[in-house]
Amino acid sequence: MAIILVVDDEVGIRELLSEILIDEGYDVRLAENAEAARRYRNEQRPDLVLLDIWMPDTDGISLLKEWHAAGHLNMPVIMMSGHGTIDTAVDATRIGAFDFLEKPIALQKLLGSVQKALKHDKPPARPPLTLDAFARSAFVKEFKRRLEQAAAKTSALLLRGATGGMAEICARTLQPPRAAWLDLSSLSSALTQEMLEKTAGGVLFVPDLAALGKMQQLNLSFAINYLERLNLLLIVATAKPLASFAEIGWDNKLLARLGEVWAALPTLSGHSDEVPEIASLLLTNFVERGEVPPRRFASSALNALRNLPWKQAAENSWGDLYALVKNLALTALDEEISAEDVLRVAPHEAGEENEAASLLTPLFDQPLREARDAFEKLYFEHHLRREGGNMTRLAERSGLERTHLYRKLKQLDVRLGKRQDDSGA
Repeated sequence: MAIILVVDDEVGIRELLSEILIDEGYDVRLAENAEAARRYRNEQRPDLVLLDIWMPDTDGISLLKEWHAAGHLNMPVIMMSGHGTIDTAVDATRIGAFDFLEKPIALQKLLGSVQKALKHDKPPARPPLTLDAFARSAFVKEFKRRLEQAAAKTSALLLRGATGGMAEICARTLQPPRAAWLDLSSLSSALTQEMLEKTAGGVLFVPDLAALGKMQQLNLSFAINYLERLNLLLIVATAKPLASFAEIGWDNKLLARLGEVWAALPTLSGHSDEVPEIASLLLTNFVERGEVPPRRFASSALNALRNLPWKQAAENSWGDLYALVKNLALTALDEEISAEDVLRVAPHEAGEENEAASLLTPLFDQPLREARDAFEKLYFEHHLRREGGNMTRLAERSGLERTHLYRKLKQLDVRLGKRQDDSGA
């Protein structure tokens, strides 16, 4: 049974379309605005979407563009509008809409368009996931701008803070439309000039510098000589400092060239509130690529992900999240990933419990007042780390009014360090 998602801010239209489509044997889901549609799409891909253009929060054309940029437009979308124009219809179909229906929608026209869309051979090839998918996160959007700015002025870019799949997402962001792509780590034989010429104008990619063997290192050195000549962009990712490669015999000239221009993916530390949406986008990408079985996050699982100590994973927090989401999808026994699944797979939990136990045990040997003060200091330092120094969230979590909270921290000699903007960002 085909699943059809109806997105319209008018309850009467949602109910009318739902009744018609249910009578025709379809499984219908309803969304009253773009945010509700976005949430449903992140959890599960419908077989067809009926999408209204004029909505109060985000209009349908903007949502269509967002899905297209994120690689989520792999189901047919039929646009609807009571104020349609030819230009609007053309714009929608250019972005990727299957059809355009003008309200009031005639019954036969609706059913005919739905049937054609569902019988359509197959959706367009899914484009690779890029940082555009995370554009709702301000700190990722800012990093994307820095990444593009750096890449515009160099032919070799070192990417720090992510390797593997997450590094590829960053590199794909810089790949020009229809440009060639060559993963140098996939080559087991010598790279040739002919192979590079076929990739001219495209991207050479190394997902993890540390994983390259001797032959691949030679290929990398060979490729560097052709970057400017063939208009190639080389993107190399590493989680290790370049100095560590020199210690194991890598060529110093090669390392110096690779380290000339670099960009560091910002850590997730201090951005825990944005982890649930990022994790949902990654999960959707894994499912749609067939890399994992169909899975979705329960709300409790997303809360558990938010509360993980991302501060402790600052060096490669994106890589940790990428691997964690994939492992959750592969090992969860049910279609819905639960909070218990997150706590089972998350790598930080056991170490954190042992650390907490070792810190609390000495308190039992102290007088009550000293033990209480020591515990309160540990408590506030712990939550300051978790909240990235954000005093607004610390006040909410501890239940203390801000003035009293500052006084308490000063009394306990808790060092605040550099605080984030208290807007909650």
